[in-house]
Amino acid sequence: MVDTKNIIRSQRKQLGLSQEKLAKNCGVSRQTVNAIENDKYDPTLVLAFNLANELKVTVDELFSPS
Repeated sequence: MVDTKNIIRSQRKQLGLSQEKLAKNCGVSRQTVNAIENDKYDPTLVLAFNLANELKVTVDELFSPS
C-alpha cells in the first residue's frame, strides 16, 4: 500500500515548497493540498499529473504500490 499523503508531504518539503506554492503551481487552493496531505481528498487525474510534475516524481511513484 502506498502512503500517497506522506510521499506528497515529504517530497514537497524536500523541494522547499509550501502548501501554498505547490497549490498555486498546480492550479488549486492550499486547502486542497492540505486535504490531500491529510487523506481527506483524492486528487483528480489531472491534479495527480500536476502534483507529480511539480514534485519531480512520476504518477506511479505517488499512487502505485511498491
